[in-house]
Amino acid sequence: MQQIQESIYELIVETSTNLPGDVRRAINRGKARENQATRAGLALSTISKNITMAEEQVSPICQDTGMPTFIIHTPIGVNQLEIKRAIQAALQKATKEGKLRPNSVDSLTGENSGDNLGPGTPVVHFEQWENDYIDMRLILKGGGCENKNIQYSLPTELEGLGRAGRDLDGIRKCILHAVYQAQGQGCSAGFIGVGIGGDRTTGYELAKQQLFRQVEDVNPNSELQRLEDYILDKANELGIGTMGFGGEVTLLGCKIGAANRLPASFFVSVAYNCWAFRRQGVEIDPATGGIDKWIYERGNEEPSAPQTTAQAADHATEQTAASQSREIVLQTPITEEQIRSLRVGDVVIIQGEMHTGRDALHKYLLDHDAPVDLNGAVIYHCGPVMLKDEEGWHVKAAGPTTSIREEPYQAEIIKKFGIRAVIGKGGMGPRTLAALKEHGGVYLNAIGGAAQYYAECFKKVNGVDFLEFGIPEAMWHLGVEGFAAIVTMDSHGDSLHAGVEQASKEKLATFQEAVFK
Repeated sequence: MQQIQESIYELIVETSTNLPGDVRRAINRGKARENQATRAGLALSTISKNITMAEEQVSPICQDTGMPTFIIHTPIGVNQLEIKRAIQAALQKATKEGKLRPNSVDSLTGENSGDNLGPGTPVVHFEQWENDYIDMRLILKGGGCENKNIQYSLPTELEGLGRAGRDLDGIRKCILHAVYQAQGQGCSAGFIGVGIGGDRTTGYELAKQQLFRQVEDVNPNSELQRLEDYILDKANELGIGTMGFGGEVTLLGCKIGAANRLPASFFVSVAYNCWAFRRQGVEIDPATGGIDKWIYERGNEEPSAPQTTAQAADHATEQTAASQSREIVLQTPITEEQIRSLRVGDVVIIQGEMHTGRDALHKYLLDHDAPVDLNGAVIYHCGPVMLKDEEGWHVKAAGPTTSIREEPYQAEIIKKFGIRAVIGKGGMGPRTLAALKEHGGVYLNAIGGAAQYYAECFKKVNGVDFLEFGIPEAMWHLGVEGFAAIVTMDSHGDSLHAGVEQASKEKLATFQEAVFK
């Protein structure tokens, strides 16, 4: 069992730090379709850099290392209880070494277990089979994309698409609506798994099972394959684009499965996964516990693409994009006058100090004073991966979290503390936009999932408060250099996110009568 524990640990590290070849190729295809001189094009370039950095540094691709979910097939006679204990030990080790963020939180008390273990964590599904090896697959699906999962009960009325009935046309409307409602909050461009039928529970399970398929496979059901192709084509006409910035690439993959259902129930379940599509699998020899085979092509085994021409083209388009956008350096604390001069589309470079804050901190600050002066400050919606050694704390991964969760709090906190800039991903709602206009603030959109890219900007950990909330929810005070983000909501009432959502809604409406046949 010691050897199988080491094999599981290797699987966890590989899944967290190295995207499989089929996912990388899908991202590269998306990048080739996008104009590199646009916000979406630059976002895809940043994503590509982050993938390489995570692989080289053997560090998490995204700071939200998600809910570990294992699907395991074992030969008859293999002790599944021992395997589960090995999984738990491997998870503890991976968390301690910074390959996973501690993500298991008590639902009643909010206490973080600190080691990714607890009731319901990790998720482990066992099934016996007659083969003589263990097939173990792992997916790390973060909270941002998990929150964009959605389930429909047909018939239903859908915004922008009208009535969805209990037929193939109703199914395709539900799937398109699922992509529309995710916008950029699930770290688009993404992948979706769809489950048609089942009950409420098995429908979602079927949808997640589709995410274990190869991106480039062909559905054995020709009708479902045709639907997959249709959804992929139409979703990319919505214009949502990478990070919700607008653009040509909104969806990178669509996989659909179907199961029988009760006559009275008709569910369509959609599991949305971000571009950081972290899933891997191994075949394990039950006698030795060693890995015999990797199920998905390992990213670092992918043949290298020609470098010179592609790199030169990327560099040229990045330079063109930079020249077309205003780039403003802001040193904290920031003045209202500086903020009022910014407009949607400006690129901002933060120097000085920023403070992380997520759900627990925002809830706390509503009724309490802040431990530091936040007048003119920058709040970063981020739950970093942190490691401590004899020299102190170090930032190991630090991309943005989905900001819309803080919409109930953000306006009041901006007003109460004089915060000038909020950084996150996916944008925020009308209450926050109104507060930015009234009090002089901006929302800055960072690239979701680019945890290594941004971690390099944090040069020093100045301090931490509220560690009792757990590492992801604590308030980290970080010295920063060269942190770049795009103004997507400004102090003049303009919101890129609202504009993209409205445009995609209008495009969605054009699909209403285009019945899938």
